[in-house]
Amino acid sequence: MSDQNPTQTRFRVGGMDCASCGAKVQTAVSRLAGVDAVEVSLSAGTMTVTHQGSVPPAVIAKTVKFLGYSAVPAGEKTRDGGHDHSAHAHDNDHGHSHGEAAPSAHFDLGAGPWWKSPKAMLTGLCAIALVAAYILGQIFPVLDHWAFLAAMLVGLVPITRRAAAAAMTGTPFSIETLMSIAAIGAVFIGATEEAATVVLLFLVGEMLEGVAASRARDSIRGLASLVPKTALLEQNGVTTEVAAAALRVGQTILVRPGDRIPADGDIVDGDSAIDEAPVTGESVPKRKSVGDTVFAGTINTDAVLRVRVTAAASDNTIARVVRLVEEAQESKAPTERFIDRFSRIYTPAVLVVGALVAIVPPLLFGQEWAEWIYRGLAVLLIGCPCALVISTPAAIAAGLSAGARRGLLLKGGAVLETLRTITMVALDKTGTLTEGKPVVTDIIAYGRSERDVLSLAGALETGSSHPLALAVLARAKADKAPVPPAAAAKAVPGKGVTGTVGGKAVFLASAQAAAAIVALTPEQVGRIEAFNDDGKTVSVLLVDDAIVGILAIRDEPRDDARAGLAALKAAGIGAIMLTGDNARTAAAIGQSLGIEVRAELLPEDKQRIVRELQAQGKVVAKIGDGINDAPALAAADIGIAMGGGTDIALETADAAILHGRVGDIANMVQLSNTVMRNIAQNITIALGLKAVFLVTTILGITGLWPAILADTGATVIVTLNALRLLGVRFDTAKA
Repeated sequence: MSDQNPTQTRFRVGGMDCASCGAKVQTAVSRLAGVDAVEVSLSAGTMTVTHQGSVPPAVIAKTVKFLGYSAVPAGEKTRDGGHDHSAHAHDNDHGHSHGEAAPSAHFDLGAGPWWKSPKAMLTGLCAIALVAAYILGQIFPVLDHWAFLAAMLVGLVPITRRAAAAAMTGTPFSIETLMSIAAIGAVFIGATEEAATVVLLFLVGEMLEGVAASRARDSIRGLASLVPKTALLEQNGVTTEVAAAALRVGQTILVRPGDRIPADGDIVDGDSAIDEAPVTGESVPKRKSVGDTVFAGTINTDAVLRVRVTAAASDNTIARVVRLVEEAQESKAPTERFIDRFSRIYTPAVLVVGALVAIVPPLLFGQEWAEWIYRGLAVLLIGCPCALVISTPAAIAAGLSAGARRGLLLKGGAVLETLRTITMVALDKTGTLTEGKPVVTDIIAYGRSERDVLSLAGALETGSSHPLALAVLARAKADKAPVPPAAAAKAVPGKGVTGTVGGKAVFLASAQAAAAIVALTPEQVGRIEAFNDDGKTVSVLLVDDAIVGILAIRDEPRDDARAGLAALKAAGIGAIMLTGDNARTAAAIGQSLGIEVRAELLPEDKQRIVRELQAQGKVVAKIGDGINDAPALAAADIGIAMGGGTDIALETADAAILHGRVGDIANMVQLSNTVMRNIAQNITIALGLKAVFLVTTILGITGLWPAILADTGATVIVTLNALRLLGVRFDTAKA
């Protein structure tokens, strides 16, 4: 191996429509000198190759094209001249490059209407040839054999060329090989008409598999269509329409009411309700104003907004979600890896069994050679492992896609499998169980209205970026309390903020600082202590050294926190809060939610507790914001990032919850259970149908064409069963 640092190149591969396609591509590329690792995702239509710099991507692409598939590095221009923006561009290179011979035509049926694809045209041509052969045989019986032989060759020649290409690149026991042996063998024993029919049924089955694979592939790529193609760019007071893909970070765009937002960004002017349902599934639009973040693909409902772009098109939220899911689909689950290993033994074993069925009865028991060769050839078709091999990745891909469309991002099939085994969930407090931003929960006024107390406090806090100040200003805005100007406003370190409002000295102080200025009544002391016991931060408002109000502020639990924890408990999963916050605040939140609390923890303490839980035999999922929880996230069996940091959610941990619902933890576990049940069903269907037809074929009840129907039919049934996962519904509310 070269001493060079390995390079990773990602390709879009067109035309893969069954599990054997991905296996052939992976095997062929893996055999190239200098290639260290290859991961292929059938459902995403992608391939990631880890290779030495001495292996040009063009060589890798040429190897794939030799097998009859298209291949283009993600990010390069495709044949229509458009640019593949890696995360969400459709594969436009569905044919072969100019001047490049290929053994047959594999095409991605997702590129257009399926009936216009070359594969569909080949199937149609084969069907016409078969009908013509039948008519010719009826008119000229002497030509019957030759007519059906010609009809068979229309479809068999491309199949045989594919079999040869696969054999030359390391896959001698492909479905095309089994098909070619069965069809040619049938001709030699005089079953030419049936051989031609079997070839047609094989092509029809491949075409149906391609349609099903295309549907699965489009289920996640469909997210990309949420982002509009154009944007209104504002420069020097002039608005011009530009391609959304051309937007750069820092530019300002205009978003009209009813328009989809074309890029991730921050609002710099305007106030509007944003419908985030297309991206997060939230049914109620969120009110957003200056300083708030908006996401590409969401809908501005009722007012003009000016938005400063914060991410390029290839790096916006939707693009990263699509890219993450496609990369996750390339990482194989344990069950999938086992099935792959099993199929490598299974397929050669089928050839041996077919040979024994064809040879043993005539040799040892004097049976008819033609009859038992026929049955042996049928066994080859029954034994094709396509349905078995696709049973797991089809379900995993559909599950990953279904989760992504609901804001549940899982980094691979292994994560999806492990989630169902979780027995304990360790949650951070701030930003996970709580909203992550303080709010004013209580206002007590003395001699004035609550509205006046808010106005005066807001006047002092105007311009401050402190979280408590923002909480006061947000409450004043929500209650429509006017905020007058303050003069000489300044912070008093450790005590509060002071200034002059309407000619009067106003001081928004901590309870301790207020008590040093004026004596608190027993009633006021009692209220302050009660608020502190509830984990709330208390500020006292003084006007001319007289107390006029008390404000209590706390980072409140998420709306669904209690329901989300109840869903975990109902699933038999324990929960514990691990937080660095002070014990009193944590205990108050924990008591209100009914969860065990460990507080005042450093990051290494959280990691230690996770390891202690694992030592007790628990399978632990750690949920946090991905920053101070990083050590614990890494130590847990499953690390799940949740909270405000989309970047962190997509780059750390094993999974991410995009819209911060505690109930989505239980939804992830439910999705894992649902997917694994689907995989079990698929394996049962694949092996069950083969077992039935194997017995009936050996007994002489069924022949070649039912055998090929058993294979392609099982593959289509398994794929369609997996696609049911795209419509999965969660038990937890608002999922």
